[in-house]
Amino acid sequence: MKNSTTMIPLPEETISSPVVLGPPCCSGVPGPETRSRSCVETASRKAGSFWQAGHWPTLFTAFLYFDFSFMAWTLLGPLGAQIGEALHLSAQEKGLMVAVPILSGALLRIILGLAVDRFGAKAAGITAQIVVITGLLCAWLAGLQNYEAALLLGVVLGFAGASFAVALPQAGRWYPPRLQGVVMGLAGAGNIGTVLDALLAPRIAAAYGWRAVFGLMVIPAVLVLLAYAVFSKEAPVTVTRKKLADYFALLKEKDAHWFCFYYTISFGGFVGLASSYVLYFKGEFHLTAVHAGDLAALCTAAGALARPIGGAIADRLGGIRSLFRFYTLAGGALLLAGLGGNLPLVLAALCIASCALGMANGSVFQLLPQRFGKDLGVMTGLVGAGGGVGGFYLASSLGFSKGWTGSYLAGFMIFSALCFSALAGLGLVKNRWRATWGAMAQARI
Repeated sequence: MKNSTTMIPLPEETISSPVVLGPPCCSGVPGPETRSRSCVETASRKAGSFWQAGHWPTLFTAFLYFDFSFMAWTLLGPLGAQIGEALHLSAQEKGLMVAVPILSGALLRIILGLAVDRFGAKAAGITAQIVVITGLLCAWLAGLQNYEAALLLGVVLGFAGASFAVALPQAGRWYPPRLQGVVMGLAGAGNIGTVLDALLAPRIAAAYGWRAVFGLMVIPAVLVLLAYAVFSKEAPVTVTRKKLADYFALLKEKDAHWFCFYYTISFGGFVGLASSYVLYFKGEFHLTAVHAGDLAALCTAAGALARPIGGAIADRLGGIRSLFRFYTLAGGALLLAGLGGNLPLVLAALCIASCALGMANGSVFQLLPQRFGKDLGVMTGLVGAGGGVGGFYLASSLGFSKGWTGSYLAGFMIFSALCFSALAGLGLVKNRWRATWGAMAQARI
């Protein structure tokens, strides 16, 4: 496969200058050596400045786009209890309703990623945002008359979940490799939108009805779309277009399957729990939707804020060692949450589980560039899709567990077992990874 690494072109005046040992300000200008050194050092400091290294309006609007998109993607989760009561849905139907957007977003990530390479990130992002706004308007004006309409809205909201394939590449292509960690962290911080959902959506629904939430969401959606359309720009880089065949080609690599599996559990666990918390706390402990939303926001915030911490720990200890710790912690916490009947104990266990899964997300992406550096764009799409599938499974399985057994225990037990199976998988690959590509990696694995 071709290396898809892109290079930011030098300014035209730099390319055309025949003999340039320093920045353009020094080119061809005679003077003392100290003046030349000073000029070079000044330019070096400027090049090292974060604000001058890329295009911060694109980074900021990409963050806004990603933040709102995460809010829209998981919106049915915080509203699931109220919509479920209005439509007289069973526990299984409510679980599937909040899970469908996650699956839709997983599949659409690959499609939107291909569109970004062919038509540009900005065009793909604007189109996806218009689709989401149309869905929100229809849900506000016409309501959700039945279960099928709720599922259809979930499919449409999947376009918001696919924003991962737009915002991160668009922001990242503006910046050099040495700033990619900071840039990806800032752009990806938009997943805090899930916390805003849990805090605001149940309150607005309690005051004005759940249909009003969809209508009010249109306001920030339009504002974000306008800001994104006006201020974001395509990076001046040459992009190697990915093809669908590239994804299938990478799936021949057994390590690709392992990474998809690990992210299916880590990100899938995080987003699946985030979409299910309101239904769980309301159904299991008979809380109001607003109170359940507050607890959901607390748990989700723990996972969202822990992702960069997990990446930092992985940098220090190595990704494999970190994942051993995080999966163990998540599996034990999920088991405790399933067994515990005491609200403070369960709340603490679920906060720990979300935090551990969030840190595991960061650890997976610490390892991924070491193994698939030249194919990172394609692999990001693959593992992102795997994470969405995991989220769909967890959210839907909790609903089916409640509907079939009257308890959420089975759903938590199965996902806890998956966390421990990830430990077994790490035990199988760690020696081979360290002896092969890990031996050449420039970071600890």
